[in-house]
Amino acid sequence: MRAWRLSRVLLAAIALLLASRAGAADAPHLDLAVDLDPQSRAFSAVAKFETRQHELRIRLHRSLALRTVTVDGKPVASRAPSPSGENAMWIVPVPGGGKVEMTYGGTLPTLDTAIDHRGVLRIAAPMASPAGSFLASGTAWYPRPLDLFTYRVTLTLPGTQRALVPGDLVEEAPPDSRDARYRAVFEMKQPSEGLDLMAGPYVVDERLVDRPDGSPLRLRTYFTAPLQPLSAGYLDDSARYIAMYSQSIGAYPYASFSVVASPLPTGFGMPTLTYIGAEVLKLPFIRATSLGHEVLHNWWGNGVHPDYASGNWSEGLTTFMADYAYKELESPAAARDMRLAWMRDLASIPPEARISLAQFRSRTHGAEAAAGYGKSAMVFFMLRDLLGKDVFERALRAFWEQHRFRTATWRDLQRAFEQAHGRPLQAFFDQWLLRADAPRLALGDASAAAANGRYQLNATVAQQGKPYALSVPLLIAAGERSETHVVAIDQARNEVKLQTALKPEAVKLDPDLRIWRELQARELPPILRLWIVAAAPRYIVASADARVQEQAAKLARRLFETAPQRITEPDLHERRDPVLIVGLAAEVKALLARLKLPARPAVLPSAAAAAVWTVPEVPAGMPPVAVVEARDASALEGLMKPLPHYGAQSYLGYDEGRVTTRGVWPVRSPAIPVTQR
Repeated sequence: MRAWRLSRVLLAAIALLLASRAGAADAPHLDLAVDLDPQSRAFSAVAKFETRQHELRIRLHRSLALRTVTVDGKPVASRAPSPSGENAMWIVPVPGGGKVEMTYGGTLPTLDTAIDHRGVLRIAAPMASPAGSFLASGTAWYPRPLDLFTYRVTLTLPGTQRALVPGDLVEEAPPDSRDARYRAVFEMKQPSEGLDLMAGPYVVDERLVDRPDGSPLRLRTYFTAPLQPLSAGYLDDSARYIAMYSQSIGAYPYASFSVVASPLPTGFGMPTLTYIGAEVLKLPFIRATSLGHEVLHNWWGNGVHPDYASGNWSEGLTTFMADYAYKELESPAAARDMRLAWMRDLASIPPEARISLAQFRSRTHGAEAAAGYGKSAMVFFMLRDLLGKDVFERALRAFWEQHRFRTATWRDLQRAFEQAHGRPLQAFFDQWLLRADAPRLALGDASAAAANGRYQLNATVAQQGKPYALSVPLLIAAGERSETHVVAIDQARNEVKLQTALKPEAVKLDPDLRIWRELQARELPPILRLWIVAAAPRYIVASADARVQEQAAKLARRLFETAPQRITEPDLHERRDPVLIVGLAAEVKALLARLKLPARPAVLPSAAAAAVWTVPEVPAGMPPVAVVEARDASALEGLMKPLPHYGAQSYLGYDEGRVTTRGVWPVRSPAIPVTQR
């Protein structure tokens, strides 16, 4: 799932100055041999590489120590490490450079199975246990170049364990009667920007698929025994997605793809594999959505690397060509609902917390997600509208051919689209990449007059703030009939004149949501993300019961991205910051009555153990209010894990350990009546 996608931006976490990259063909190479015992968490490794540097600065996690270093076979002394948070810096003089071999190791921290999906995005330590081990690229578990590099990794573990790193499998030796150890060798020949290691008590299923060029594609699942019944379906769909994107973009760039079960709530896309939480893999919709997203990252993000300094374009392009594309295949209504969800996410972000696409690096909070996923995907949607599908797809195929296994910027994408389009697109990209705000559009008075059997419609489209240059759809309605005209605007006030055969009765501005913009209040039912990302969230506990108060406080801390403030009823009107009311049914009902707010909506089953909803309309002067009403303290505790994942919803019901009801309050696009002259 894209909400749990780990950005590959953690480049500075463990830097080894091996070489500066003059181009992809000159990428440095790392040869690494790893021995890992998940039971004892003992880790040891031998790293070999070549450097032209005169001094190595080797950053390793504090659980690991550098043991020996040789340069061209001669021992070299290293200086004592200097601590730096989770990591330590080791200084090694290498006069004149040469071939370096270093040994290092230690005891890794224990896998933290209590970590939630937000914590996973900020993992700072390599972790091991018999249930699963995850050594993330950004946790300083290996020496690495500053930039793209190739590698060969040999993994050795106890025979009950299986392990892998991104790359193609070149050797594998399962345990036998002579050796109770498992050994595998993986190689990454294409320049990569990181190296992750995953291990666990996996059962490995494999399928070889013939590709159009005759070469075999190795598909694998690394699942625990309870997940084995799901393996065939994941292999089927992996093959389907790879074939689909190979045809639309270019040949799949690797020789293998694996789906790996994680004991953590992960959803990471890495070259040649995806690492997905075991509980998530069980969800029936994952194969139809998130799996394709992670497969596509082998082209965008791993096959062509984003230049993070100038903005990460890969998440938005992947979201557009995967998650959104699947909605388009489902129905126009489903696609519109996704565009609406993106713009609702935007509306939940305070203006001061918003970022531009040029500033987006990775998703750590809702503000980054709203830009890097939703806005970015919408920019590609608008660009396809502007250029047409054929030109758009031709540009992406050319971009892939020109930049595969290289780093590319938004401007490289711009040039690819300009070449396919044959016209400059500087103005389009500048406004969408460099500005953190969004167009604020309003349709003014509209009038129409008959002339020669047709009608001329006059209307005003206004923009607040610095104007954007936009092609805005206007829908003209006449009874059951309608037609859409696209008008160009670039001023604060734009006078529009349209000719139509219909007798206009009403006009709607962009009712199909084809322009990234600030939605008007009538288009914005409140969703839970408004509370999740609030800059200064508050909560009220409507209960005197000590355990309910304890669980309510835990739930509030879990839900909000910023530490919340507990307040009492008289404090409600002090600020406009969103407020969450939490408590048991009878007490919540009484509090809502005192505040003149409606009780539990009828759409939520009265028998549900817990109900969560946002209040669509609050009295004047009252801040936004959301409510969590539970049968007992245990029901509140049950909401801890699922609730933060439902930010796009206005309401949900929870019972028997799962969400049973969810939805968004309905809205209708505002219509401006047309005056007949």
